[in-house]
Formats: sequence, C-alpha cells, structure tokens
Amino acid sequence: MTAPMPLDHDAPAPPAEIRPTRAHALAAALADSITSGALPPGTPLEEERLAAAHGVSRTPVREALRLLAATGLVEQRPRRGAVVSRPDPRRLAEMFQAMAELEAACAALCARAMDRRARSRLAARHAAMAAMAAAGDLRAYKAANVAFHEALYAGAGNGYLAELAQATRLRLAPFRAAQLGGPDRLGASHAEHGAIVGAILAGDAAGAAHAVRLHLSATEGAWGLMAGQPPMLMD
Repeated sequence: MTAPMPLDHDAPAPPAEIRPTRAHALAAALADSITSGALPPGTPLEEERLAAAHGVSRTPVREALRLLAATGLVEQRPRRGAVVSRPDPRRLAEMFQAMAELEAACAALCARAMDRRARSRLAARHAAMAAMAAAGDLRAYKAANVAFHEALYAGAGNGYLAELAQATRLRLAPFRAAQLGGPDRLGASHAEHGAIVGAILAGDAAGAAHAVRLHLSATEGAWGLMAGQPPMLMD
C-alpha cells in the first residue's frame, strides 16, 4: 500500500487522483537519467529544482524520490536531502540471483499447472513482442516485457510466490529496464523469452526454469554485474 504523501506547503497540490501518475512518471524519468549515467552517483536531487524542471509541485517530487529510495537508486539523508546512490555491485548481483530463482520457480509451476487458455495468451503475448523487438520500439517493448514477466507470476498459481517475485522485480525494475537499451538486447531478450515460452508450452518444468535462469543471467551480464561494475559506474 502506498504511504500517504506529505503535504506541500510551497505550491498548490495537484488533484489527488493524478498525483500517483505524476510521481510515477517523474520517478521513471529520473530512473532513466540515473541508470544511463546522466545523473551520476552523488548528484544532489533538490526538490525545488526538480519541481521547476518538470513543471510540477514539490509533492510529486517527494513521492518520486521516495519511490526511487525504495529501489536503492536514491539515498535520502536527514537534513541533507536526496542524492543519487552508488549501488553496491555485490548487492545487485545477489538481487539478480534471487530474482532468477523466484522467476525460475514461477516458470516451472507454469509448465506444470498453466491451463490451455493461459498458455495461449502467453504465446500470443510473446508473438506480439516480436514486432516491437524488430522495430526497435524500446518504449513498447519495456511495457510488454513487464506484462510478460507478470504473466509468469500469475500463471504459477502460487499467490505468495507471485508476491515475492513482484516485490523483488520492483526493486530491480530500473536496472532491468535500462539494460534493454543495450546493443541487440531487444532481439536477444525476445529470443530468451521464446525459450521460456517453448518450455512452458511443452510442459517442461526443468527446461522452463533453466531458460529463465539463462535469461536473468543475460540481463545481469548486460549490466556488467558479472565483472562487478554496473554501467552507470563504469568509465
């Protein structure tokens, strides 16, 4: 449940129903800037400047910074404000490893328990992503990629496992989204998804789990985590 956002005494607050949209959009924009290296580690994130730059009040800025702090991209320091974090490569590697095992378990359960209709929907979702990958439509592919992985969580038929996978995915979301912008990653990602879907459709639980681990390993490798250096920290 989203925590109540603080009142903004410096500017009129936007209508309550659009605050989450503005905050999440701003968080996504800042996450892109951070993971691309445009905002390097240690950069101060001043509320007033961000509000002016993005044409919003300070309320959605505060909420966006809170969301980014939850992912580890931003560090909020008492009386000193927020700054871009310097991610711990070892911690990120551990999170990717945990994510791989959670998604592998989901995929294995999908192969065992997903009904025919759900399998057809998964196959159709994967097929639709082929055109996005071929066209290099990064924005559309990112959104479809999230939906694809969430379909694996739902298809597992284990609500608790799905919650764990979703929570971990949210922590890693900026890093996973950013790596899709790497050279040839859209096509490679789609091919890796194909291996996952193929195993699920064949009822091959072990194969589905293995395909997911390879997919997450490739994602981690695209970040340079195998060498202990995320791109944002590399020269």
